[in-house]
Order: sequence, then structure tokens, then C-alpha cells
Amino acid sequence: MDIPLDKHDLAILGALQRDAEVSHAELGRLTHLSASQISRRIQKLRDSGLVLRTVALLDPKTLGLNVLAFTFVSLERHGRSHGVDFERKLQDLPEVLECFSVSGEADYMLRIVAEDLESFSAFMMSRILRLPGVGVVKSHIALQKIKQTSELPLDQMAGGQ
Repeated sequence: MDIPLDKHDLAILGALQRDAEVSHAELGRLTHLSASQISRRIQKLRDSGLVLRTVALLDPKTLGLNVLAFTFVSLERHGRSHGVDFERKLQDLPEVLECFSVSGEADYMLRIVAEDLESFSAFMMSRILRLPGVGVVKSHIALQKIKQTSELPLDQMAGGQ
């Protein structure tokens, strides 16, 4: 990492991960820095690319998205152009929250939301299975959320501080 982080930066990042709307005054109280110092540090963290963006986390169930599925996709053929076509078309599917290229039996792992199992099935049949190059698709439906976080572990970074 190009930007050196001190204990104040790590405390700011930790607090922002928990609540991005925390005030600069509150961050200053937590870190014993002035609000202007906090503002400068946050801007430095953004400019460095460490803070990618600030978002609101929505509750899928409240929005009627009751099904969460992890879908593993294997392509029929392998090669740069086959993956690129699949990845390009996947960008247009808002139901796919995340897509990872993975090692193992599949080529990709998708995190997909849907209203219900019927909607999920329709989405799979009409959209995913029609993407270029799709060969084998296996889905796992989440039964219960045990843990979910967007907070990265920062404690190990403080070792040298």
C-alpha cells in the first residue's frame, strides 16, 4: 500500500465502516483530532483510493427480495473472449449483486437476489442460462444469514503502530 496509515487513520476508517454518516466532530472526539484534521485525513483517504465510495446498505427483505442464491457458473469453452462476453453481459443484470472469477469446479460465483423461488427460477432460465458461453450452472439457496458484514479487519494493520 502506498499510503502510510497511522492509528488515527485506522480509527477513522473503522468508524466510517460502521457508520459513514458519523460527524467529523464525533470522529475528532474518538481520535483526539480537530474536525479540520479529520476532514483533511478523510480527503487524503479518498484521494488515495482507499475509500472507494460511500453507500447506504439496504435491507433486501424489506424490499421484497427474499431469496439469496449463490450460483456457480462454468463456461462451455475457455479462453479470453468467452469470459469477456459473459462478464460484459452480466453487467446488465441488477439481480446479480456480485460476480467473482473463482478457482475450482466452476469459473464464476454469483450472488443473486430475487423476490421468491419462482422469480429466481424465471431469472435463471430466461437470463443466466442465455448468457454467452454458459455451460453448467449450480445454485445454492441461502436458508439463514449467520453473518454479513462489509467491515474489513483493520486490527492487523495496527501491528506496527
